[in-house]
Amino acid sequence: MSKEMPKTPLLDQLESGPWPSFVSGLKRLAQSEDKQYAGMMKDLLGQLERSYETRKGYWKGGTVGVKGYGAGVIPRFSEISGEYPESAEFHTLRVMPPAGMHYTTDLLRKMCDIWETHGSGLIALHGQSGDIMFQGIRTENVQAAFDALNKLGFDLGGAGAGVRTSVSCVGAARCEQSCYDEAKAMRSMVNAFLDDMHRPSLPYKFKFKFSGCANDCTNATQRADFAVIGTWKDDMQVDQDEVKTYIGKMGRKWCIDQVITMCPTNALSLNDDDTLEVDNKSCVRCMHCINVMTKALKPGKERGLCLLLGGKRTLKIGDLMGTVIVPFMKMETDEDYEQLVELAKNIVDFFAENALEHERTGEMIERIGIANFVEALGLKLDPNMITHPRTNSYVRTDGWEEEVAKWKAQRAEARPVAAE
Repeated sequence: MSKEMPKTPLLDQLESGPWPSFVSGLKRLAQSEDKQYAGMMKDLLGQLERSYETRKGYWKGGTVGVKGYGAGVIPRFSEISGEYPESAEFHTLRVMPPAGMHYTTDLLRKMCDIWETHGSGLIALHGQSGDIMFQGIRTENVQAAFDALNKLGFDLGGAGAGVRTSVSCVGAARCEQSCYDEAKAMRSMVNAFLDDMHRPSLPYKFKFKFSGCANDCTNATQRADFAVIGTWKDDMQVDQDEVKTYIGKMGRKWCIDQVITMCPTNALSLNDDDTLEVDNKSCVRCMHCINVMTKALKPGKERGLCLLLGGKRTLKIGDLMGTVIVPFMKMETDEDYEQLVELAKNIVDFFAENALEHERTGEMIERIGIANFVEALGLKLDPNMITHPRTNSYVRTDGWEEEVAKWKAQRAEARPVAAE
C-alpha cells in the first residue's frame, strides 16, 4: 500500500495566495503514484511541515559527488530520517545552463525523463546563480543521473568555495537593447574557468554574470562578484517621428509624466514641437526612457560593456552592489573577448591570494581599499569608479594635498616590505 499524504496545514496556507505555489508542485509529484519517488516527496512534505512548525531546518551536509568532480552536487541528509525515511537523502545536482538559457522542447523532455528515472522529478529553472537545479536524489543514483545528463551535453555547475555557475541574459539572440554578445562572453569565461568550477580552490565563492544592458535581467549588479553590464559610449539614438507618434497616441501629458519627469538626472526635455531633447552628458543609462518608448529610443551605436566588481548578498558587511572597475570596454573582435577573460583571470588570481577565508570580492575590496586594488591590477583610476553617486553636493578640498602626500608615503614604505 502506498504511503498516505501527510497533513500539511501550514504548507496549505502557501497555496491560498494569488500566485502559483511550490507546495502545489510538490503535492502533484507526491500524488503521482507512477513515479518512482512519490514516497520521497510525501516524506519531504512531512519534514517541511515539521520545519514550519518548529522554525528549524533539518538538513545537514556531507560528501556526495561524481567521478572527477569536486563540486556540483549539494549533499542534503535529513536529521530526522527516522521519521521520514524516504527523504533521508535529498541531494541536489547543479547543472550548467546553456548561454542565454536556450532550450528546445525535445531537450527539456529528455531532461525531465532522466530526472523521473533517477531522481524525484522536481526541477527548478533556475537557481540564483543560474543553475538548473535537479532537486531530490539518493546517493546511489547520483552518478547515473549525471552520466545521462552529460550524454545530452550538460555539465555540473559550481558549488563551494570556487567559481560558481555563470549566467547570461538572452541578449543579442532576441533583445534589441543588447550592447555586446553576452552568450559569447559567458561561454568564453566558462571555458577559461571550468577547472575552478569543478574543483573549488578559492577563499570563497566567485560569481560571473552577464547582462546585455542596464536593465540587468540577470541581477548581476546585485549578485555577482564580476558583473558585466552592456552600455554605450556615444549619444542615445532618437527617432523623432516615433516620439511624435507616441505623443499623438498617448498624449503630451503622458510623455511628460511617464518619461521626462521620471529621468533620474533630468537629462530629457520635450520641445514645443513635440521633439525630444537628450542631454547625453547627464544620461546615466538607466534604461527607463528606452523601456517606455522602445520604438523611439535605443542605445547608441558605440556599444560595449561596463565591468562592476563586488556585488553580493549579506555576509560580513551587509549587502553590496558592484563597484565600477572598467567604465567602458568595446567588444567587437575576438581579441576584445580574450582581453576580458585575461582581466578576469587576473582578478580571480588576486582574490585567491589576498582574500580572507569566507570573504567575498566586495568585502576584500572594502578591506584593502579600491585604490590599492585597482593599482594591483594595473588599471587606471577613473572618476566613474564609484559604488553609488554622491548624496551630498558639499565637498571639502582643504587638506587634500596633505592626505595625498601621506598616502604616497605609505605606499613608498609598503613596497619594499611587499617585495621581500
